[in-house]
Amino acid sequence: MAATPIAVVTGASSGIGAATARTLAAAGFRVVLTARRKDRVEALAAELTEAGHQATAYPLDVTDRAAVDEFATAFRSLAVLVNNAGGALGADPVATGDPADWRQMYETNVIGTLNVTQALLPALTASGDGTIVILSSTAALSAYEGGGGYVAAKHGEHVLAETLRLEIVGTPVRVIEVAPGMVRTEEFATTRFRGDTEKAAKVYAGVDAPLTAEDVADTIGWAVTRPSHVNIDLLVVRPRAQASNTKVHRTL
Repeated sequence: MAATPIAVVTGASSGIGAATARTLAAAGFRVVLTARRKDRVEALAAELTEAGHQATAYPLDVTDRAAVDEFATAFRSLAVLVNNAGGALGADPVATGDPADWRQMYETNVIGTLNVTQALLPALTASGDGTIVILSSTAALSAYEGGGGYVAAKHGEHVLAETLRLEIVGTPVRVIEVAPGMVRTEEFATTRFRGDTEKAAKVYAGVDAPLTAEDVADTIGWAVTRPSHVNIDLLVVRPRAQASNTKVHRTL
């Protein structure tokens, strides 16, 4: 009997990460849930286990390279890695943006993705059929005012995916980038605006049906489960109401 394929999902404590873990578990993967918030990933692992799936929680800060390397020792073979951990801080113009915010976004979105990908690439290769998913953003493809730090970090993540794909072509590992546009989750905008729920709500004001975490998770699940020879290099997904980062239809 073939072993159950394993999928690691970073940033699995909420939002897209948690939804992706549920989607992959339902698709038959044994999911390993990582995030800094131990209680959240343990609760999700318990939920999935109770539902009859295979799930393990592992508290992890992807910016801590020593911890990531220790985590990677658990895997001889790995089917899927979903690099979801990341996020945005602030919406200040370049002229007044806080360098600390820029640094934190770069560390989490780019260096965190680099850490986990480097550490788990041997196990992904050893599987003979590995898949790396990098969850970027439409911010990885075009700039918008007030988004400089986040845009820069997501551009870095996009280039990481593009370069890695070039470098490992010929190996049994796919590199998939999924770039969502406007997604309404319980934490993304609130975290960006440091807990200001009123400001966070304005991001989605008047928008008919922004994407949900489940929409993005469904997209990731579809991309991951294509036949082995099919690589979804870059998949951009937006709500119908959004034509670009700066063109959104609102009914106010």
